[in-house]
Amino acid sequence: MSLTIQGGHLIDPANGIDAKKDIYIDDKGFVAAIGKAPAGFKAGKTIEAEGKIVCPGLVDLRARLREPGQEYKATIESEVTAAVAAGITTLCCPPDTHPVIDTPAMAQMIQSRAWRFGLTFIHPLGALTQNLEGKLLADMEALDEAGCVGFTNALTPVTDSLVMRRAMEYAATLDLTVFLHAEDPWLRNHGCVHEGEVGARLGLPGIPEAAETAGVARDLALIEQTGCRAHFCNLSSARAVAMIAEAKQKGLPVSADVTAHHLHLTEHDIGDFNSLCNVRPPLRSTQDRKGLRKALKTGAINAICSDHQPHEPDAKLAPFAQSEPGISALETLLPLTLKLVDEKLLTLPQALALLTHKPAEIIGIDIGQLGVGATADICIFDPQARWILTQDKIISRGHNTPFLGWELRGRVTQTLIGGKLVYQLD
Repeated sequence: MSLTIQGGHLIDPANGIDAKKDIYIDDKGFVAAIGKAPAGFKAGKTIEAEGKIVCPGLVDLRARLREPGQEYKATIESEVTAAVAAGITTLCCPPDTHPVIDTPAMAQMIQSRAWRFGLTFIHPLGALTQNLEGKLLADMEALDEAGCVGFTNALTPVTDSLVMRRAMEYAATLDLTVFLHAEDPWLRNHGCVHEGEVGARLGLPGIPEAAETAGVARDLALIEQTGCRAHFCNLSSARAVAMIAEAKQKGLPVSADVTAHHLHLTEHDIGDFNSLCNVRPPLRSTQDRKGLRKALKTGAINAICSDHQPHEPDAKLAPFAQSEPGISALETLLPLTLKLVDEKLLTLPQALALLTHKPAEIIGIDIGQLGVGATADICIFDPQARWILTQDKIISRGHNTPFLGWELRGRVTQTLIGGKLVYQLD
């Protein structure tokens, strides 16, 4: 069905649009025109968007859906339902499922499951090494043909630098992107919080900043050696993003992302052993948070992601060090990014760029923009809506978030995928 989105304020950072414009979508689900209806266009449906922001559907570079293997935490169906309610129309699924996404069959299974629901598109990230063991390389060429948009060893470090070099050479030969969680496992040891004043006060084993910077330094040296295109995930320290900025100035083909929660929380939010703040990498110092925020403005960081990790309630009931790390974060991705606009760190177009076309460029897919002919993946939200995050408002199966009780601004009212309305706020 053809439709018109009428009266909304369109923000499309990729095409430099920031104005009140109507959008016309043809019956095949593509943008037919912006501003003025094409000749002979008749809308079968009209969406009134007066007072709302209309933007490309959000692109999330990292969200664990727990299926297959951990369906007691969440499922593909439950999490893509939560994603469209959050305005996310495309997301990437890391390979640390059970079994691992290290074969074309697994990659295709994830995608076919998502297609059945007709909601958020899922693009799998393939395993860098077989079974994520860091020993034998996965068949990246076959995984690429099966639809994987990047390759990573997820949170399991490849400790053998020669194996990592060979993996990067393989990826560079095929012009593939390697997603890196840079961390020195020996420096990390058994730490669970940032090595700082809070960890020392609580008696919790710390993870020094050097665990991240040492990992980044090794990987940058190998990127320079191999010419591999690489994306650094989950950076948490000011020093690490400074190293990425320096590498970019040297011309290395690197990009980086940061999670929304690392932009708002620090080690002090752990309080008295709040396991909802147990994340990996850990929440770091106030100075580190300041450095991450500065990197958004300078362009050293290219995207903000959710790093969504839903858990069952029991996973967070253990003592802090034994609790499972991770935050259920799909539904706070947009509001927490808008909070950066409220704090005058970013303009609204700059903030939305970090959630739309910039992450899309990292995975090499022509989405995250609404030019004429583009697929009509669209997020419509009320920028003035203020709401309190409570458990009953969370659609994801995982309710593990430290933002419970926070007042948030910005509520998604409609989400369209391929021109089809897949979510509407009641």
